Amino acid sequence: MPTEPEIVSLESLEYIPYLNSEGYLPKQFEGKVGVYAIFDRDQTLQFIGYSRDIYLSLKQHLVRQPQRCYWLKVKTIDRPNRTALEAIQNAWINENNSTPPGNIAETSSGMVRWDQAIDVKAAMTLEEKSQYTNSETDEQTQHKVLRNAARRIEAEILAELESRQVQEVIRFNPKLKDSGLLDLK
Repeated sequence: MPTEPEIVSLESLEYIPYLNSEGYLPKQFEGKVGVYAIFDRDQTLQFIGYSRDIYLSLKQHLVRQPQRCYWLKVKTIDRPNRTALEAIQNAWINENNSTPPGNIAETSSGMVRWDQAIDVKAAMTLEEKSQYTNSETDEQTQHKVLRNAARRIEAEILAELESRQVQEVIRFNPKLKDSGLLDLK
């Protein structure tokens, strides 16, 4: 029978910089299964998640919420086990005495912003919205408007990451842009 992982307190874990001095994510979490807590610049808890590949999840979060990803606390486990991962996640949320903003589905900084592809429709300019709405019968024009909005928002994200000296290779899935979504490839 598999042993349950030890539920260590969030408080007992050391803060790890989200990016090292060279601008890279912590490589020691590549391919690792576990639970992680993400903190902003002031070390205020923003999100608690779990993943089969912590490194890839951290990369996604950095692209989706660059202004909220400055510090980490991580607990790895040996084997994927959703029940164990959820138990650690819930214990950390309880220890915090409140649900982090990124784990509340209804907030503007909630789970969708952390866990889902970026929907560019929500960030379209008035001009882009007008072009999109005025072309309701012309799918090709709508795709073009979405693709252009996605490219603009992608450039903004990449500029923000560059301002933080991020050196990670960031590639967005080009096939999703026509549908107005930005997600890493």
